[in-house]
Amino acid sequence: MSGRFTRAATRADAASIAAIYNQGMEDRVATFETEPRTPEQILKWFDDGYPVFVSGENQTVHAYAAAFPYRSRPCYDGVREFSVYVAREGRGKGFGKAALGALIGDAKARGWWKLLSRIFPDNTSSRRLCAALGFREVGIYEKHGRLDGKWMDTVIVEKLLT
Repeated sequence: MSGRFTRAATRADAASIAAIYNQGMEDRVATFETEPRTPEQILKWFDDGYPVFVSGENQTVHAYAAAFPYRSRPCYDGVREFSVYVAREGRGKGFGKAALGALIGDAKARGWWKLLSRIFPDNTSSRRLCAALGFREVGIYEKHGRLDGKWMDTVIVEKLLT
């Protein structure tokens, strides 16, 4: 048996989640952020009630997916912005798909109607993952932000849940 798991994250996973996020930040393929996240910052997600799911093997977390409020206006209550990150050693092994799949199931159970995100155009792994789970690419934000002094576009993806 491989010891693979997918489950709701707990506060005990905060350090693993921060480390995975920081790898994505260091690789410059997934976020505009340039300041490493701390476990204490991740713990705030749990305090705020954000859904977070992890996937891994043999008690090691290799991926996480989380959803955050999209906008504060009540008309957007059922829309969440998600992120999914996979540790370098876990990439291409289905951990991201498992974590994001669990997040999608949770979002449906909560009655949310849409998940969305923005992906760098050259992050083909994330784009393929989202397509495999039924997300569609709906447009491109041109020059959405600067990373290391370079303008970056983002591809907008969404999945309707109802």
